[in-house]
Amino acid sequence: MEFDNSFPGGPVLGSISLEKVFGPMEDVKLRLIRAVKALEAGRVEYAIIGGFAVAAHVTRVDPQAVRVTRDVDILLRRGDLSRATEALAPAGFVFRHARGVTMFLDGPDGSARDALQVIFAGEKVREECATATPELSESEAGTDFQVVSLPALVRMKLNSFRRKDQTHLDDLIELGLIDESWPAKYPPELAARLQHLLDTPQS
Repeated sequence: MEFDNSFPGGPVLGSISLEKVFGPMEDVKLRLIRAVKALEAGRVEYAIIGGFAVAAHVTRVDPQAVRVTRDVDILLRRGDLSRATEALAPAGFVFRHARGVTMFLDGPDGSARDALQVIFAGEKVREECATATPELSESEAGTDFQVVSLPALVRMKLNSFRRKDQTHLDDLIELGLIDESWPAKYPPELAARLQHLLDTPQS
């Protein structure tokens, strides 16, 4: 379905295509499922983190509150990287390490924007981070994939604390998945960040 968004006296921007809007979202979901199936077939332990992990936890409370994301972030053990590379290759994923980022491109000509981003378990993403990333033991089985546990996910979001991380945390607070008891779970620096979000609700 397409709509003409031109108006008298204004620029003609072209038609708005619902396929162009929602098609990429479906592509991201299929990419995630393809990667997960390949890792599981290769018996490589993993956990989904980032926006899809937030979506998985949000869905348990209110599926309508899920935010769309195009980022596919996977937690792996560094020692399993070679096995993950072998497992993902038959599914079309190509290992790439560039500018300090480990990823798997979706095909040899794939874009870094659409790649699987790898974060290593039990390591600090940046030296200034208050804590290391979760271990794979801090994960649980979701409906479609292994997902990092909510306390571990919140810890990761508090460590990064970018605008999108704060938005995800606000969503979890609004849905009651995080409450006033949660800051005590974390080191002082992260606890202060979470307390600030609890004290300044966005809705």
